[in-house]
Amino acid sequence: MIEARHLRVLRTVAATGSFSAAARELGCTQPAVSQQMKALEASAGTPLIVRTGRETRLTEAGEVLVRHATGILAGLTAAEEEMAAIAGLRAGRVRLVSFPSGSSTLVPTALAALRAAHPGTRVSLVEAEPPASAVMLREGDCDVALAFRYGGSAAEWDDLVVRPLLVDRLVGVVPEGHRLAGASEGAGEGEGEGEGASERAGTVAIGELADEPWIAGCPRCRKQLVDACEESGFTPRIDFATDDYPAVIGLVAAGLGVAMLPELALEAVRPRGVRTLTVEPSVHREIVALTLPDLAQVPAVAATLDQLVLAAAR
Repeated sequence: MIEARHLRVLRTVAATGSFSAAARELGCTQPAVSQQMKALEASAGTPLIVRTGRETRLTEAGEVLVRHATGILAGLTAAEEEMAAIAGLRAGRVRLVSFPSGSSTLVPTALAALRAAHPGTRVSLVEAEPPASAVMLREGDCDVALAFRYGGSAAEWDDLVVRPLLVDRLVGVVPEGHRLAGASEGAGEGEGEGEGASERAGTVAIGELADEPWIAGCPRCRKQLVDACEESGFTPRIDFATDDYPAVIGLVAAGLGVAMLPELALEAVRPRGVRTLTVEPSVHREIVALTLPDLAQVPAVAATLDQLVLAAAR
């Protein structure tokens, strides 16, 4: 295998005309130059230099290799400079995938801070719900995945680096005129201020919603809803299912059913015409950022993870 350091010596010998002149140029000894040339000729399998007294000249093979060495060494220098820029966060790319409510809440804050701190780092974003987002990460289609999980599924990410971000509570959502909208005395005080904001009613047992039609969310959230209801002794009648949180709010506000939504999702929409309920027993989901162990060492990926953690803390 031809080594770059040997090519640099060959090019210097060709430019200076002798081993001793090349040694002075390179800051090493003449025997060191001679040794490296012997190693290069062994790799090439043919003589590259002919020595006549104190002078040297290239063989035909040597001339070919010097001609190619210029482009090879220039490419290596460019690669080294580009890698240094990436390592120093003066350049680089991060491919991020996120579920929708994360895209509209945590991601904008994190990416704005990342751009301000490292303007040379480019981030692309696509949306996918877990577990599809984790599959994309494992298959090399993204570098960071924003994902969530409910209790009892910790083993699914054992092979990944998991950065916890926050714990997101699910709340009940009912129409404004619903019988439980005023479930507690003084419901809504200090909350729901501003046009179109939802008001927090009281705390109810999920069993009190057993006879209601339900609007369900993404498949993972839908399963969690069914599990929570069945643990309380009933199976929910799901009339509508949609991954679109504004659509869920619209359906609830129109009186077509009730729902359970993550609080993070409510931050991302204008929940007009509904009230939220604290539901017992409580249901939570863990929001995390995922990456592969090797990718976690890449400076741009590490910086993105750090900014997601800071965005969640706000």
